[in-house]
Amino acid sequence: MNATTQSLPAARAPAHRTHRFALLLRREYWEHRGGFLWAPVIASAISLLLTAVLFVIGMVTMRKAGSDAGIHLDDGTTMSINGLDLGVLAAQMSPADKAQLAAGIDITMMLASTWPYIVMMFVMFFYCLGALYDERKDRSVLFWKSLPVSDGETVLAKVVSAVLVIPLIATLVAIATMLVFLAMLSVVVMIHGGNPIELIWGPGHPLAISLSVLAAIPVYAIWALPTVGWLMLCSAWARSVPFLWAVLVPLLAGLFVTMSNLMRLSGLGAEWFWTNIVARMLLGVVPFTRHDFARMDGADLEGSGLMQLIEPAAVWSNLLQPNLWIGAAAGVAMLVLAARLRRWRDEG
Repeated sequence: MNATTQSLPAARAPAHRTHRFALLLRREYWEHRGGFLWAPVIASAISLLLTAVLFVIGMVTMRKAGSDAGIHLDDGTTMSINGLDLGVLAAQMSPADKAQLAAGIDITMMLASTWPYIVMMFVMFFYCLGALYDERKDRSVLFWKSLPVSDGETVLAKVVSAVLVIPLIATLVAIATMLVFLAMLSVVVMIHGGNPIELIWGPGHPLAISLSVLAAIPVYAIWALPTVGWLMLCSAWARSVPFLWAVLVPLLAGLFVTMSNLMRLSGLGAEWFWTNIVARMLLGVVPFTRHDFARMDGADLEGSGLMQLIEPAAVWSNLLQPNLWIGAAAGVAMLVLAARLRRWRDEG
């Protein structure tokens, strides 16, 4: 009796919810790895290649120039680029010049890392648009519904993939792009006799910028919820061409409101509808809020204004804006409806 009991296989405990959710996230990543990972990586590689080509063209052009380009220093002297020892230039710089150099390095780093973010916006938009439609189109939804996973868990995994996984990967790629760009710029500085630590890495703030963009991900995840909710609702509802439904419905609604002056009844203009309804439904994948644009207006980007603009405390001040949470609540409501539609929608 004891031997028979010992030979029986032990019953497996059901998978924990967190384990199931991790598997769902892994599934989303592997099914869309091309957009999640390789799209920003390829965009980053292209931007770095173009930058390297521009560096080479610039140095060749400078060497072939008949007359040397001049740099005017504060003491009234002029130094030529060709054959210039950048160490001499660094020694001649005033504190104001060094502050402008630091701001210029920071802005250049940010610009160098924009390509992965541009790709990220398109990946997020079309991933959300096809998240629930594609599985109905290829009938794979029947298989996934046969598994012990609820519709809510499936939709939540897709939302987390859209607002956290995709931005996190794009941000890590952007940081790597920024560091490689600084390394390339350091090579150019050393070719001209300068010290990269003194002229590039010291004045710039690569670590602070990296931490700031990482800290901003949760804020923009909340900001993106209305767009993510609307796109996934269209993905769950539309029987065909969800892109047209997702784009045309807000745009036609905006045109109707504009032409009918409907918003005047509530004391608001058509601009309010375009800004708070249409833009929030379609442009939430852009990693800038209206509060960010308001802070950028009049900011001093030539001094320490850029770092004050992107520091975590400034970015997290978005959480104090009521429109952020109103939009997030609307996005959650649309996601709940999308989960319901996924449960009952049938292509037949």
